[in-house]
Amino acid sequence: MGTHHMGMHHMEMEHMEDNITMPPHHHPATTASHSHGGGDGMMMMPMTFYFGFKNVDLLFPGLVINTPGEMAGAFVAVFLLAMFYEGLKIAREGLLRKSQVSIRYNSMPVPGPNGTILMETHKTVGQQMLSFPHLLQTVLHIIQVVISYFLMLIFMTYNGYLCIAVAAGAGTGYFLFSWKKAVVVDITEHCH
Repeated sequence: MGTHHMGMHHMEMEHMEDNITMPPHHHPATTASHSHGGGDGMMMMPMTFYFGFKNVDLLFPGLVINTPGEMAGAFVAVFLLAMFYEGLKIAREGLLRKSQVSIRYNSMPVPGPNGTILMETHKTVGQQMLSFPHLLQTVLHIIQVVISYFLMLIFMTYNGYLCIAVAAGAGTGYFLFSWKKAVVVDITEHCH
């Protein structure tokens, strides 16, 4: 009786450990596609990268990719969204530079080599809180944050095609929009 009781107890403990580490009735997906089974409304997402176009959920419940054409359309849309995100970041920086107001120059003496005194000039740039440019920046910031989370969630589908679309769109957007930024930074650094 003692060994039988110990064996039953051991099996119960293993069963309890299974319940602790994994919710009941959920097992890792063995296929690359999402599993929509189960009575509790939960669905398993793939946790490894895969290339497929069947039953791919895209951000919203009604947005499910099932055909190569739908995947191609989603690829283009995600690519453009990632490109737009990069353009928006650069545009916000440009708007910020244009809308900066109340520029002050402060000159202060600083000790130099061999007891000499040098004049150092500091440029202070400010922006008014209750102004149209600042409100516009705030709205654009909210849009940028939402898009960045959408792109993150799209990447987290682990669908290879959609991940490539995010990366390629971001790269293309940076390539197209950031060269102006690099030139502007270079010029302003030489002016000081």
